[in-house]
Amino acid sequence: MAQPLKDVTVLEMGTFITGPAAGMLLADLGARVIKVEQTGKGDPFRAFRGGLYSPHFQTYNRGKQSIELDTREPGDLAVFDRLVAEADVFIQNFRPGVAARLGVDPERLRGINPRLIYASISGFGQEGPDRDRPAFDTVAQAASGFLRLLVNPAHPRVVGPAIADSLTGFYAAYGVLAALHERERTGKGRLVETSMFEAMSHFNLDDFTHYFSEGLVMGPSSRPHVSQSYVFECLDGKWLALHMSSPPKFWENLAATVGRPDMLDMPQFATRDARIAHYEDVVAFLAPIFATRNRDDWCRDLLAREVPHSPVRTSAEVAESAQARTLGLVVEDPEGPHGRFRTIRSPVAFDGERMDRVTAPPVLGADNETIVAPLRGG
Repeated sequence: MAQPLKDVTVLEMGTFITGPAAGMLLADLGARVIKVEQTGKGDPFRAFRGGLYSPHFQTYNRGKQSIELDTREPGDLAVFDRLVAEADVFIQNFRPGVAARLGVDPERLRGINPRLIYASISGFGQEGPDRDRPAFDTVAQAASGFLRLLVNPAHPRVVGPAIADSLTGFYAAYGVLAALHERERTGKGRLVETSMFEAMSHFNLDDFTHYFSEGLVMGPSSRPHVSQSYVFECLDGKWLALHMSSPPKFWENLAATVGRPDMLDMPQFATRDARIAHYEDVVAFLAPIFATRNRDDWCRDLLAREVPHSPVRTSAEVAESAQARTLGLVVEDPEGPHGRFRTIRSPVAFDGERMDRVTAPPVLGADNETIVAPLRGG
């Protein structure tokens, strides 16, 4: 298995998602990631049904080691400093000011190790009127303008996974990789900073580009209307997605598949602009047709005519699909601390080498004896 970061050591003092996600991405690339956790409690995301190994924690902490340190205690801080002196990267996602109170601020740590890449993740950045606001996933999605693109105006509810949290972790890892590359030239570390607000605003770039270039403020239906994307319920209650984009052949082949070649002569189907303008009329015409057959039957015929589509799958259906099995998408650690641990591998391959194994997330303090104990009093 390719491990391009196998010589990189990361100290991660991350909690919940953003910091741990950044650390996990680096671990997936082969870095040694030592997760520094609160003594006795660990990452708050661990807590689950009276235990310390929640599914939420497992999601973002595979491939890491775990140690317990309280850097407010002089002895633990001394151990931490010895680790910093040999580390390549440090990651934290505290609110502004907390790192200094814990003795892990960038000025102090980079004084110990000038080659250190220090990654700081916050909610709204280190300055500005929103600097000290508490930020969680939904807050960042809303503040960046992204959430309104997901919410149905007729039935406003927060939907979907923790996109802002995980994406901010991706952006932090992206910055760390750039700083590591630069350090090969300069020999010096960097302070790499990002925030959930900045990350989600950048991820929402298409929305801003339409506003800046056309004065257009997009809504939840803007993108699916333009891309001509649809979801239909089939006879068996399962859902089917179509992405028809612009080539006329997609619509010609769809019309043949549903047995209505005449539909392309109807005003709502006549042109791409007509289909966009009459999106709801297109849905109203096609929905009853798709409701007449089971999803697998539709998928077979749509595939035969190369109509862009997919079943709207559950996680179980994805994991058991032929494509996932062929690509080795699911990897496992058969000897995890709580039994078999399964997860989705990194999507990146190097010269055809995919991630084909994984180490389960650690229990709290799993590596105290091997990492911390030798450094005490040394």
